[in-house]
Amino acid sequence: MRASTLALVLSATTLVVLALLLHAPVQDVLARPAAAGYDVERMVLLYATLPRLAMAVLCGAGLAASGAILQQVLRNPLASPTTLGIEAGARLALTLATLLAPALLGLGRDLVALAGSAASTLLVFALVRGRGSTALAIVLAGLVVAMYCGALATLLTLLRDRVLNSLFIWGSGSLVQQGWDAGLALTARLALTAVPALLLLRPLALLDLADDSARALGLSVPQLRLGAIAIAAALAAFVTSATGVIGFVGLVAPLLARACGVRGFGARLGWSVVFGALLLLLTDATVQLLAGDAAAFVPTGAVTAVLGAPLLLVLLPRLRPTAAPADAGLGTAAGHAPAPARRRAGLALAGLALLGLLAAAVGRTPDGSWILPSPALWPVLAEWRLPRVAAAAAAGALLGVAGFVLQRLTGNAMASPEVLGVGAGAVLGVGAALFLPGALAGLGQGVAAGLGAVGVLAALLAIGQRTRFAPQRVLLAGVALNALIDAIVGVLAATGDPRAMRLLGWMAGSTGAITAGEALQIAAAAVLLLPLAALTHRWLTLLPLGAVPARALGVPLARARLTLLLLAALMTAAATPVLGPLSFVGLMAPHIVLSLGIRQSLPALAAAALAGAAVVATADGLARTIADPIELPTGLVSALVGTPFLMLLLARRRPVSSLQPEGCPA
Repeated sequence: MRASTLALVLSATTLVVLALLLHAPVQDVLARPAAAGYDVERMVLLYATLPRLAMAVLCGAGLAASGAILQQVLRNPLASPTTLGIEAGARLALTLATLLAPALLGLGRDLVALAGSAASTLLVFALVRGRGSTALAIVLAGLVVAMYCGALATLLTLLRDRVLNSLFIWGSGSLVQQGWDAGLALTARLALTAVPALLLLRPLALLDLADDSARALGLSVPQLRLGAIAIAAALAAFVTSATGVIGFVGLVAPLLARACGVRGFGARLGWSVVFGALLLLLTDATVQLLAGDAAAFVPTGAVTAVLGAPLLLVLLPRLRPTAAPADAGLGTAAGHAPAPARRRAGLALAGLALLGLLAAAVGRTPDGSWILPSPALWPVLAEWRLPRVAAAAAAGALLGVAGFVLQRLTGNAMASPEVLGVGAGAVLGVGAALFLPGALAGLGQGVAAGLGAVGVLAALLAIGQRTRFAPQRVLLAGVALNALIDAIVGVLAATGDPRAMRLLGWMAGSTGAITAGEALQIAAAAVLLLPLAALTHRWLTLLPLGAVPARALGVPLARARLTLLLLAALMTAAATPVLGPLSFVGLMAPHIVLSLGIRQSLPALAAAALAGAAVVATADGLARTIADPIELPTGLVSALVGTPFLMLLLARRRPVSSLQPEGCPA
């Protein structure tokens, strides 16, 4: 489908929905002269409905432009305004202001959100300082900051849900307006940001070339990259501060432009803006038409994925794979790491394991003091702690290896079990058991989660078969399914139903109620699946070389891709009921291992399992003790534990070690 054809289809559909929405109120207003008194219908049309529709156009265009710039600069089809933690920083700032300094909200919620977005973006820049501002370093730093801010905000929301319940709708994106002031202010801000973006069109187009070729043409690639990211971050921050988190538009609009065959960056940016504006306008008009008076309580940002995700899935086979940049492929090194590097890596992993064991052993006495039990008490404590520690470590190991397999298979530093969508399928299963009457209500959460995960896995395999299991396309299919399911969960959470808080608590992951039988099941899954992953180490070594070299070396591409995707999905499905879909261990563990210099497939698989198990075991101990007698969710605490360690690794002033196999062309 050509870009112009898709634009015409979206435009025609949008006009039909707008006609249905506006026909009656416009006819009523025009049928009678302007009343001398208070005319409710006229006021609602002029100062609520129309400003809201205008805001949808502005927000869709701004987020789409931000996503297109980020995907071009970072050379990653998964890049979007959420990549740099812009929305997560805004949400955390609002959460902290609500709890600690409510007076700041009197200055304006948008100012607080804008300050949070700016702080998170500056932190990303600080982490990549001294690393040459490579695309990989920026992607990793943005993901780490987004994980940390998002996990902390969610944890505070769970602890103080009555105070922070109102942030649910804002966190899912609300376009509700009470006049034209906000829209005019956003128009001015976007217009100011558009000027430098237009000036950088030609330099950004040259980033389609390799970095060395761009430098040969006189470009300062690091400065251009940082400047373009600053513009994209400003666009997203202005929209987020005005309306909340509407993340999917910034991802899907540029992908739709690519799927329609748009080649040059300038044309791709223009069509992305058109698609983003039309998609969000169509979504919001549909929400207002169907929800009626309740439209103010339905978050448009969440519902956007209901329209955008199926459209992306339909066009996915037409999407050409994006070549990974030289610093974004995940491969192995030919040969062994130097002895000092091996020793440092071994010491770091041993330290992680020791930290996990210590966290499992330490406890609190009834008076709140810390205690390390004597060996005589260990048999008694083992009855209570061993099941949860075993389950946590096994789940962490499974997610760590699943993340490593996905990143090595796809060559994408942002690939993770969370992105694959299987965890979100588990959330959908639990949500169905909580909200739907009948037989589903009688299912246990573990059974419901398993059924949801299997359903998404089946959908992924069906989509993958259409695309011959091309890794990037399967990953994008997972992103689309993930966004679609997240939209449903976001709408449920915005209702304020107490069951939504139960669902959010399950998503945060808790090992406190793990029984010996459940621990045995997850341990058995780890014993079965982890050795199977180790048997694929040759494929994981050769696939990053590229399709042609790997096939020449005897790798059956379709079968290898299917096997690896199936393994990663099964490991995710087994671990999600224990840790929930918000732990991000599958994203952290592989990068912790690679940052330590472990790049050969088999040792890296073992190290990823150990790193994942140690991070989650440490998080479980902290979740059990730091807020005694309250027990915190293990999944969220694991994100809070692992991200500072990853930040320290990223902040070291040395280049990111090449993740591409030595001697392999980028």
